This record gives sequence, C-alpha cells and structure tokens, in this order.
Amino acid sequence: MRRLYLFAAVGLLCLASCSNKGEDLYNEEAKDLDAISANMQKIFGVKFNPNHDWCTTVSGEVTVNVTPDVKKVQLLVYANAVNEYDETYTTLKVLNEAEITNQSTINLTYDAPKDHLALYVAFISDGNYQLRQVEGSTVSNDESAGARAMTTRAETIITKIPYPLPTGEFQIDSIADSYASARGWAPGEKLYMLSDYATQKMAVPEQSSYSDKFINSFRALLFSYFPNGRGVNNLPKVKESGYYNDMVYIVTTGEEPVVLSPVYKRDGAPQFGKEVYNSDLYYYYYKDADAAGKDFVEFVQSLPKYKAIPFNECFEENEDDVIRKNASFALMYFGDGQPSIGTKGEYIFPKGYKIGFMIQAKTEYENGKKQGEVYADGRLNNNINEYGNFKSSNLGENGPRAAWMTLDNRMLLTWESGTDTDFNDVIVEVEGGIEQIIIIPRPEVQVYTYCFEDRDLGDYDMNDVVIKATRLNKTTVEYSLVATGAFDNLYVCNINCGMITDNAEVHSLFGKDIEFINTVKGKEYCEPVTVLKTVPETFTFLDPKVQPYIYNKSTNRIVRLAMQGEDPHAIMIPNDFKYPLETVCVKNAYSEFNNWGINYITSTDWYTKPTLTNVY
Repeated sequence: MRRLYLFAAVGLLCLASCSNKGEDLYNEEAKDLDAISANMQKIFGVKFNPNHDWCTTVSGEVTVNVTPDVKKVQLLVYANAVNEYDETYTTLKVLNEAEITNQSTINLTYDAPKDHLALYVAFISDGNYQLRQVEGSTVSNDESAGARAMTTRAETIITKIPYPLPTGEFQIDSIADSYASARGWAPGEKLYMLSDYATQKMAVPEQSSYSDKFINSFRALLFSYFPNGRGVNNLPKVKESGYYNDMVYIVTTGEEPVVLSPVYKRDGAPQFGKEVYNSDLYYYYYKDADAAGKDFVEFVQSLPKYKAIPFNECFEENEDDVIRKNASFALMYFGDGQPSIGTKGEYIFPKGYKIGFMIQAKTEYENGKKQGEVYADGRLNNNINEYGNFKSSNLGENGPRAAWMTLDNRMLLTWESGTDTDFNDVIVEVEGGIEQIIIIPRPEVQVYTYCFEDRDLGDYDMNDVVIKATRLNKTTVEYSLVATGAFDNLYVCNINCGMITDNAEVHSLFGKDIEFINTVKGKEYCEPVTVLKTVPETFTFLDPKVQPYIYNKSTNRIVRLAMQGEDPHAIMIPNDFKYPLETVCVKNAYSEFNNWGINYITSTDWYTKPTLTNVY
C-alpha cells in the first residue's frame, strides 16, 4: 500500500480550531438528550448500563532494565484477536518500542486492551531475541541467559552440551525404500535405521529443560507469529525471514554433538490419524563441494536418509498442544557414501557439513493416503505437495515445510507436516555443534480504531468517520483516515498534522466529493490518508486532550469519544477493527456488542468476533 507520510510536531498550529466551530453533542443546552436516548434504544433494542464508560483500553508505564548487549526493546501485549477466517486466536502486538543507546533503564508508556492476557518485553540484540513477561511494572532481561554464546549465522556457537551421550556402539540395522522411491519420484532413495531408538533417547538435564516462564513465552511468541488453524496461511512469514529452502540447513562446527529435542506436536482431532505421533524425523548431510555442478534435487534424493527420532518415543499417544522438553537425540555421522548394514556411527560430525531434515508420515489412516515424506527444503516437496491428502495449493512449487524461530538463544525448527500452512505441527529444538541461526521475530504493531457516528439520531453503523492509529515508537504515532460513511461535511479535529487538520473536510482528503468512501463492498477502494505525528514520550491514546474528535459542519455538532453515562456515538477500539458496512448497526456486525453495553464487565472482547458478511 502506498502511503503519504507527513511529519509534524505536537502542538502544530492550524488556522482554525474545531472546538470553536460547533456545539458539543453532549451539551444539554445544545440538543435533546432524551431524543438521542430514545433513538439509541430503538436502534439497539436494549437499554445500556448508565454507568458504562465505553472504554475498551487501559494505559500504564513499564520500567525496563537492560544489559549492555541489548539494542532495542519492544513492549508487547498478549491478547485475543480474530483472523480473516473469523477464527479467534491469541497474539502478541507491539505497543511501544525504543532503540537503546548507552541506557540501562528506559520507561515505556502504553495503551492496551482491557481484557489483555499479559504484557511482555522483547529484548533484541545482534545475536538473540529474549522475551520476558512483565510482572508488576518493572522487567529486566536475564543476564545469565546472555552468558550463553550468541552469534550470527556466519559464526560458530561453542557450548558444552550437558547431555550424557548413550554408550556403546550403534550401527545401521535395516535399510528400506522411501515412499517417494516406491512412487517413482526419487528412484533408489534409501532410509537407514538403527535397531533400537529407546536406547538412543537421552534424558534432558535440568539446565536445558524448560521453565514455566519460558513455556509461557514460547506459547505467546510461537503461536502468535505462527497461529494455529487449518484456514491460516503462515507461509508469507516463513519466506519473509529468508531462512527457508537453501537456508534451512544447519552447518556443523566439528566440536560438539548435534542434539535434537522434539518439544511440541499438534495432531488435532483423532480422526486425522495421529499424523505426527505416527511419524519419524530423518536427516541427511553433505558437503557443498560434493553438490557442486549437480542437479541439487537429484543429488539430495540420492543421499542416505537416517532415522533420527521416532516421535512416538517423545510424545504420549494422546498428548496434544503441550510444550515440554523431556527427550533428546544426538545425530550420528556414518561417513560419506552409501552405508551398509553394520556401518557404525559416531556423534561428532566433521566441520562444515550441512544437515537437512525430513519427516516421514507412516499413518495407515485412509489406507495410507497420508503416508509420505516431506522435507524442510521445499525444493524437494514438489511431488508430495500435489499428492493425495498432502496436496496443498498454499505451498505450491518449492514450498518449504519448516522454518526457524529464535527465542532466548534457542533454535526452534517449526514444521508444517500436513496439508495446511500454519507451520506448527511439530517443533524441534536444535542445539550443539552447529552454527547459530538467528531469526528476530517481527510482531505486528497494535492498532487502535476510532469509530464515529456523525448524526444526533444516528444508525450506529459507526463508520461515518473511521480513523486507525498505531504507536510506532516512544515519540511517533501514525494516524490513518480510512473511511467515511457520511453525506455531511465532516472535519477531523485534534490530530492537526500534515493533511489531517481542523480545516480539511474528510471527503476532500480522499480527493472525493460527498459520498460513501470505503464503507460499501464492491465500490472503488480509496487509499487511507496517513500522517506521522511526533508526540511526547508520556503520550497515551486515553488522554482526552489528544484524542481525535469530529466536527459536523452540516449540523454544527462536535462528536467526542463517549464518556460514562453517554451513548456510544464514538468509541476507540484496541484492534484493527473490521467496522460495519454502510447502514449495518454495530450490534448486527458484532453479536456480543449489546451484551457488553448491558454489562460492561462481560463480552469485553466483542470486537474480535465479527459477523463477516456485515463488516467491511
């Protein structure tokens, strides 16, 4: 979306002020409040609580203590949201952020949904991403966590793995064809297995296990960034990271074992055949020099695939959507070339080998239609992506099946093993003698939506003026005028920045005459009018002195955000709100709105549950 950004300082003077142009909607001398109340009850069909303040948001301040390696901090809110498929999920959104320059303490003010679940602070350095939940009003990053080696992709991570490795000699016990080989996709592709994987499983030492706090951060981050759901497409985020296909491989350092720990699975409903539980994780390895000048897909298909982990050794059969680290496996190096039965393995790889991963689904559900191999490297998935129950139009050609995520210096490989693209069917932590992969998550910014009803006796479609606002950092707020469903002459007041001034009629800002703009489906879409405004560090959207309001020149009325005891002529919603279509009352676009109006301590997340046919 092309946007025009215009900067202005707080207090920018305008030629005229809206406050001098008309009479306040809630001034009893200016209008008949009884008529408005009667119209409101007629439209909504209920009587709202007279003590309702129509406020959906809380504000506050968090003190953040940082260590010298931290370059940026972000204050995030963990709250419910709704996706385009009308599915509610939990997500992390940025409320405020600041660059760190020789500071050890910084204060961040915020506005957040009243019903939010938690606040977090992300501590971002060159080589790590830490997430800490705010308890009270102060939060610090853990210095002990920073003591672990933090590196970039091109550097080496050297950590002494605390796992007691299995003892004895381990050798190839059996060889089988892959499903891809049997189907003619990868002729001659062989799978190599040990005799007993129970003896390969290592208990997780205390220093490597997951604390309750880490589990909470894990769930907040992973399933916000990669939401669960069969209607969710997280593939664009995978590609945005750049670490997919040829960049999904780990590179060995030759100094420590490579250890894998399955920490999460989500099979979903039992009728889907316990797909993950009935799957195994395989790996293969090679040197760049061996692949040079060859067709890469054919080259990888010819490589031995070694079984690393049977997932039924790590998860309970009916366990689902549980985060825990209780079993680890060290990969073994069996030399180069095609091994034979009896070939012995060792736990240290030579330096500079690339290791790739594959999942084989073995479930007999639907007569084996869900059997097959999927690779982290999408270039190897073109056949399986178009086969039977694995077919997925979202993945398409060269569609990756795995992505990396960094959290507290842990490398997490998140998998799409099935037919959708949520990329969280299986999550495996990878550590040890490998070059570190750093992926800094980029959560979306929290959006606030101002919705105005322009007429005294309105229809409460709440789209006569729609403004969306985001706080980009400590001193910058972005305002966007996105819609107007009005035939009156309207002016947005109190932003006073760039094009959006007290003297600018809203239709003219879109370059239009008086008409409905972005409130009718099928009609021409107009780009929002967007400005950036400099604000004080103590800025809050709840401060009445800085809140936008509208002046209706046609009726000589001023409409401000509703206060306690008033009707909801204007409200601010802490969400990228899907506002109602033209002439559709908000109660018909959001079925729980009336419940919230009657009892404001219930249905506080009403704005996350739209009737999609009734919203723009």
